[in-house]
Amino acid sequence: MPNPLLEVNGLKKYFDIRGGVFGRKVGDVKAVDDISFTVMEGEILGIVGESGCGKSTAGKAILRLIEPTAGTVRFEDKDLTELNAEEMRKLRHNMQIIFQDPYASLNPRHTVEKIISEPLKVHGMTSAAERKKRVQELLETVGLSAYQASRYPHQFSGGQRQRIGIARALANNPKLIICDEPVSALDVSVQSQILNLMEELRDKFQLTYVFIAHDLSVVKHISDRVGVMYLGRMVELTTKEKLYEEPKHPYTQALLSAVPEPDPDVVKERVILQGDVPSPENPPAGCAFHTRCPMAMDICKELRPQFEEIEDNHFVACHLYGDAQ
Repeated sequence: MPNPLLEVNGLKKYFDIRGGVFGRKVGDVKAVDDISFTVMEGEILGIVGESGCGKSTAGKAILRLIEPTAGTVRFEDKDLTELNAEEMRKLRHNMQIIFQDPYASLNPRHTVEKIISEPLKVHGMTSAAERKKRVQELLETVGLSAYQASRYPHQFSGGQRQRIGIARALANNPKLIICDEPVSALDVSVQSQILNLMEELRDKFQLTYVFIAHDLSVVKHISDRVGVMYLGRMVELTTKEKLYEEPKHPYTQALLSAVPEPDPDVVKERVILQGDVPSPENPPAGCAFHTRCPMAMDICKELRPQFEEIEDNHFVACHLYGDAQ
């Protein structure tokens, strides 16, 4: 069995709420509230959930683009939360991110060559000729042409810009790439091209992905295992086959029932959730999902369920399975 490349334990990210004349702290937004998982070498772990559930914040906290409030993140047996800025900078060539918005994540004043060669320069490739050659290689790897290196981002379509973002992420041969909704801003036809490209690159360069998305069909296409988040917490984590065929958590069941069925003759039973998502500023006591759960019991209102393994490689945080052990 391959070794875990990434181990996340008890990760939390709280944002201060400040109010009053003096701007004192009056509360917290619990964006990520105690999540744990591992990612094996060469694996694609999908993370899904509604907008605002904390999945993008979790991705950025893992890479320390924003500082975690608590918890540990181990990458190749190094605890990232204990490294200083210089140690972290040296390690960054092994961990990259592809951002959600291909329009906002590229500097409009820089040519594509400068955008992609910047990380090469930062991590020690001093020769301009070598950088130029590497940029041309990378552009061809992601399906663009070497002559496009002298162009600016506004001269490309959304799909091409995302390819530039992928080329930049690949520049220093990373081991781990966090993909923060990399196809959500793209047309469906372009989405499939980018997903296929990412799968090819995974096989070619032995990459490991944490793939964050809110589109369950996209995650099904690309992931090996899938974790489901709700209001800053992980509620279910298992292989994609188990998750899509036998979802255990009521929230996962509701999410999957909302996925459109391509065959118009297939009638699916929809699970309609009542009420709105609670605020991460003031999450409910006990299980965060109990206010909308069709199967909520009294214990759900008082006691937070443990995220535990109820079957082989199937983790769920739900009182319905609490006695399965």
